[in-house]
This record gives sequence, C-alpha cells and structure tokens, in this order.
Amino acid sequence: MSEVDVRLERVTKDFGETVAVDDLSIDITSGEFFSLLGPSGCGKTTTLRMIGGFEEPTRGTIYLGGRDVTDLPPYKRDVNTVFQSYALFPHLNVFENVAFGLRRKKVDKGDIEQRVKQSLALVDLIGFEERKPSQMSGGQQQRVAVARALVNHPKVLLLDEPLGALDLKLRKQMQLELKRIQEEVGITFIYVTHDQEEAMTMSNRLAVMRQGKAEQIGPPEDVYENPQTEFVASFLGASNLLDGELKEQADETSTVLLAGGDVVHLRSERAPFRVGSAVKVGVRPEKIVIKTDDGSEPPSGFNSITGLLRMSTYIGVSHQYKVEGPGGSTLTVWAQNLGTGPVPHPGDRVRLSWEWEHTFAVLPQEGLVMAEEEGI
Repeated sequence: MSEVDVRLERVTKDFGETVAVDDLSIDITSGEFFSLLGPSGCGKTTTLRMIGGFEEPTRGTIYLGGRDVTDLPPYKRDVNTVFQSYALFPHLNVFENVAFGLRRKKVDKGDIEQRVKQSLALVDLIGFEERKPSQMSGGQQQRVAVARALVNHPKVLLLDEPLGALDLKLRKQMQLELKRIQEEVGITFIYVTHDQEEAMTMSNRLAVMRQGKAEQIGPPEDVYENPQTEFVASFLGASNLLDGELKEQADETSTVLLAGGDVVHLRSERAPFRVGSAVKVGVRPEKIVIKTDDGSEPPSGFNSITGLLRMSTYIGVSHQYKVEGPGGSTLTVWAQNLGTGPVPHPGDRVRLSWEWEHTFAVLPQEGLVMAEEEGI
C-alpha cells in the first residue's frame, strides 16, 4: 500500500463568517500528481496555503509524512511552493536564484554547484545560469521557479496556478513539461488550478471542489466519465443534462422518463436513487451521434431523442451543433469531421443517439451557481 504523504483530517478554515474550507478530508499518496480543481472561491488555494503553513486551520489536522504539522510554520515543513507570480529575485541571476535557499541553509559550496546544475538540467535551462529574470520569457522564468523549489529536495511540491500568466501555447507546453519533471523526480506534486483540461492532462487524481468541499475525488477519466453530482458534471468538461424522473430500477438497467416524454435507459449502478426521484440525465457531447431524422429507430442498447438543429459551427477537426431537444432543452453535440457523408444543417429535424453505457444520472442541486465569489 502506498505511503500517504499528505493527509487532511476534517480541516476547516473560517475567515470571519465566511467558511473557505469546510470539513475537508483528503489523503494524497507518495509520488502522486494531485490537483485541486474548481472555480474561484471554492477553497482550493486556501487548502494549499494550509498545507504549506501559510494559513492555520480553524479546525482539523494536517499531516505530512505521518507527522502532525498543523501548528508548524512553513520553514519547518518539508514542502516548497511555486506561485503564479514566480517570486524570483530580479537582481540575482538564474544560478543565484536557484541557489538562494541552499545558501541560507549553509550547504557546502561544492554541493550547491552540483545541485543547482542538476535542477537546471531537469528544467532544461543549462546555459542560462548568468541571465537575469528580466532577460527571460515567462515560461523560462517559471522553469527557474520550479528549479529553485526542487533544488531543496522537498517531500511535497505545492503549485498555486503556476501557469496562469502564460499564453495558451506555452501553457500547454509547460503542462507536459511539469508532468515530465514530476515523473522524473518522483515526488508528490499538489497543483491548484481552475482549468479543467490542465488538471486532466497532468493529474493522477484530482479533487473537484465547490464551496470549500471536495464534491468528487478520483482519477480524471473516472471523474469525467462518472460524475457524482450536477456540479461535477457541469464543471469538468461539458455535459448535456436533461430533467427527468427515475421510473424503474432493475438489477442492471434503470429507466428515466424525460420532461419531454422520451424514455432513456442507463446502468442501474449509475442511478443509485429511489424510484420516483427527480434526476438529471447526462451525456457528454462527444458521445452523441447526430443524423437527419428519417424516422428509423436506433440500434438496441442506444438511447435516442429527436430535436431541431438550431446552430452548426465548423471548427476544422469537428462540427459543433446546438439542438433544441425535448421540453425546450438545448443539447450540444460534438461530431468529429471525418468527411464521410452529408452533415445536417440548421432547421433540420435530427435524431440524437448514444449508447446506454455513456448515460449517467445525478440529483439536481439547489442553488447551483457556476461562477463562485472571487478570492478565496
């Protein structure tokens, strides 16, 4: 069984009457790339700051490597932090920026030389030792910040939206670089982001957070394919969510009556609710097959509804469609541009079909707002 590097045990953080983190418990194992994902104000940065010792919990316990560090200051914790702002010293060159922490610890000069070179090699910055931060791009400065954090050989590296200031192309490149670095050094990374694609690209596991709580924790593929709440289904990727009522529940297959009168089926394990419950039935846009409606029925094992195509957008690799579905609902469909046949056009009656296997159900969440309050 893997060693737990970080354990949060019923951690709560209050700022006056505002509860930023609410009774949060998470175990993060050694060598994981673990992401805290959520909108602004969900408590992810506050959680990271408590792990780093920059904030003290109102209640609860924080363990690092099995040791209770709840009341310890940052310099007594075996962690380092990389911030979005980089926090490099502008008057020092790259070598001295990376060596700064080692010099404060009075590490031997020969060891400093060796460890700084190893860290710069890890982030592909050999040859940049004499440059000042102002002479480097944003991506290069971020690599220096990572090298400076790793040179101390921390047990855990905390990263607070470190790619937020980079342009899209460089951001995607740095996502892959950070994942490569993490796999190479083998230490635990805890990463804060509001970017779903970023979290899914890099993480072994992630926690989707809302209002100070972790709504779901798991590997990216599992959380994406099997969302447990309406918020997770809506926030992590795109979902079509249709109002309905759970009508039947057998050993393997459950039946939901949609608000528009259509009936859909799904695996019973993906609808663990009482018969008669109001539910939202979900399917991801890329799972749907869209065709002009010719009156034919879909194959066995497929759900199917009809609708009116309202919008078609061509984006090269795919077409994106907006369809008016049952009960006035709007569904999004992403169809790969295979160039194998005619595509439907706005105004066409269309049939949307998808496999039962790709159908999930969640309970409606009262007062669900995707844009949270800024700053927590």
